[in-house]
Parts: sequence; C-alpha cells; structure tokens
Amino acid sequence: MPTLALVRHGQSQWNLENRFTGWVDVPLTELGRTEARRAGELLKQAGLHFDVAYTSDLQRAQETLRIMLEVLGQDDLLTHRDKALNERHYGALQGLNKAETAEKYGKEQVHIWRRSYDVPPPDGESLKDTAARTLPYFEANVLPELRAGRDVIVAAHGNSLRSIVMQLDKLSREEVLELNLDTGVPLVYTFDGAGKIQSKQILRS
Repeated sequence: MPTLALVRHGQSQWNLENRFTGWVDVPLTELGRTEARRAGELLKQAGLHFDVAYTSDLQRAQETLRIMLEVLGQDDLLTHRDKALNERHYGALQGLNKAETAEKYGKEQVHIWRRSYDVPPPDGESLKDTAARTLPYFEANVLPELRAGRDVIVAAHGNSLRSIVMQLDKLSREEVLELNLDTGVPLVYTFDGAGKIQSKQILRS
C-alpha cells in the first residue's frame, strides 16, 4: 500500500523568538535540526522508504527534508520544491513578535487572524487562502504519485499541511481550527489502490 508522510519542519529561529514567520526564509535552530533527525529516525524505525519527495520554497522545510533523507539513507531522492507548499503568508504581521502584536492590535483581533478560517491578517493569507494554492498542487502532483503506488514524503509548514490534513481527514472549518501539527512529528497515511485512506498514524518517540 502506498504511503504518504507529512512532516512539519523543525523549530525555526523565529519559532524560537515567537515571531510570525510566514514566507520569510529563516533557518532552523539547533533544536529544529535535532527534531528533523529524530523525525528521520522515526520514519526509519517504521520501515519507510520513499520514491519521491515534495517540499516548499523555504529553507526551513528544505533543510528538514534534507536531514530526514540523510538519516534514511536517501540523500539522492527525487525532490520537488514549490512555493505552493509555503507557509501561510502573514502579511504585515511577518517578523512581529506575537505577544507584542497582541498588545498592538488586541488579543481578540490577533486570535481572529491566527485562528479563523477565512479572515486574513493585513496584506496576508487566511487558512482558506493557503488551502486555495496548496490543495490544487497536492491534488495535481502528490495524489497521482500515491495512486501510482509510490511512497511520498512532504516536508512543509504548519498551515500548508493543515490544509492538506483538512482534506484528507475531511475536517470541517471548525475542526481544522483546533488542529495543531507539532514540529518534526511525522504524520503517516497509507492508501489503497484507489487512493482511499486505509490508516493514519502519528510517529512519536
């Protein structure tokens, strides 16, 4: 049965500093690199081996993928990079400390920007907007690989992956708002020959 592994990148420097990151191309922290290595080890322990990889246009996802593939002994795996898998664009909030932003705009307004489905921050994207670019790419590129029987790994971001999981798990708009994906924790789906999900597992140490 073909397998799909979804992995949110390891901790980035701005995750550590509690800033809105979005499309700003910040690096992983040392903890982030450790999380990526651990994710690779968990995938290896699960006996997984991949035929193709997908990642975003941002280095924190690309480096997470590189480290995982190194652990798996698959450094030369065919990899596709595309901004369609980038994190949600936080617009005017990018680079701002989340606590300071709440003081500036009010906690309730910032909560709406962060957790509503279709209300974007100023000059940015909502989760609905993110899904509008992520899901067509996923459906056109990743799903055909799975239907062809190939095993796929996707290293991306909290919100781009949330939109994918929303579709795979058939979550409502309300349910997806409660979904949190931890950094460096693989989410593994198996599919049948028709592309229907047979199982789902979260790999933790």
